[in-house]
Amino acid sequence: MPTLYGLTTCDTCKKARNWLTRFGIAHDFIDYRAQRVPPETLKAWAQQLGGWDRLINRASTTWRSLPEARKAPGSDPEWTLLLKEHPALVKRPVLVTDDGTVSVGFTDKSYKMRFGT
Repeated sequence: MPTLYGLTTCDTCKKARNWLTRFGIAHDFIDYRAQRVPPETLKAWAQQLGGWDRLINRASTTWRSLPEARKAPGSDPEWTLLLKEHPALVKRPVLVTDDGTVSVGFTDKSYKMRFGT
């Protein structure tokens, strides 16, 4: 069963959840503010996506409010610490399907391609 990670209050996450429900795709939803994603999982997501930059939402208010020194983590432990402190920095939603494939964001087209609907 696919797992969707995001924030309960995020409009894009709501759209993704509604899309999955509309197409009859059973899924789990995890609010990653309430249930923190383990550092090793975040690192695995970043690796699969092609780096931390693909996992981080640099357009967010949270990112813009960070001190400049925090915006350039130099190692995986520094990135995971930053995300532990500021889980809203993770792009959303994060979709993990049964085969372990990770994707970020939501569009109708990308989900149709992903689920073959």
